[in-house]
Amino acid sequence: MPEGHTIHRLAHDYATAFLGTTPRVTSPQGKFTDAATLLTGTELTHTEAHGKHLFLGFHATDWIHIHLGLFGKVTFTLAPTPAPPPTDTIRLRLANDTTCVDLRGPTTCALITPPEKQAIHDRLGPDPLRDDADPDTAYRRISRSRTTIAALLMDQKVIAGVGNVYRAEVLFRHRIDPYRPGKDITPPEWHEIWTDLVELMHEGVRNNRIDTVRPEHTPEAMGRPPRVDDHGGEVYVYRRANQPCHICGGEIRTADLAARNLFWCPTCQRP
Repeated sequence: MPEGHTIHRLAHDYATAFLGTTPRVTSPQGKFTDAATLLTGTELTHTEAHGKHLFLGFHATDWIHIHLGLFGKVTFTLAPTPAPPPTDTIRLRLANDTTCVDLRGPTTCALITPPEKQAIHDRLGPDPLRDDADPDTAYRRISRSRTTIAALLMDQKVIAGVGNVYRAEVLFRHRIDPYRPGKDITPPEWHEIWTDLVELMHEGVRNNRIDTVRPEHTPEAMGRPPRVDDHGGEVYVYRRANQPCHICGGEIRTADLAARNLFWCPTCQRP
């Protein structure tokens, strides 16, 4: 599932292509046709992201709410707009004279009202990529919880936008045992985690990939081969199970936690 930096990047890319224009809105697949008919030819006035939720605003009265889920995919192409094959699965297409954007396979693609949009924001935790984020809101929940910090970081009601990669990497960067209960995370530790997430995720938006290793641990600095992985980016522990830790040389471990694979170094992240 895409992490929050990807959704914020999509909000930026949609804005670059369509903000202030009146795109043609269609649903070649047919499942969003009624809403698309209402919106086509109206001005796109806002794009916004909160965690893993993307919002496209038309006249600030109608919003398309998109959640990609596990299988959603967004594809940008240059005009002229290609004709989709009869069996294509394009749920939503926005097009103007320069750009065509297709959405396929989302968990959610719905036309919602401003109150419905606000209800989504209200149930989400603070997003490190949003200017209105309050890290203290997240810490109040964390500091009262016996749940592991690894699980809490993935709980979108606690903090929005953090996924499996950022979760694993930020805990490693601060040498925190992923199984430590939230109530045992100190205020200074939480401040450092939050500040690091803000920086790492903004870098992810800029570069459209996740890199979490510090300059002294890059392949060039350490004389090691670069990471080869479909997700790209240089990381410390994510998807590096049974490989040596870049710092201590010990073996990276993996385990199931809350139905997701957890990665950590038991030497660097001691209980």
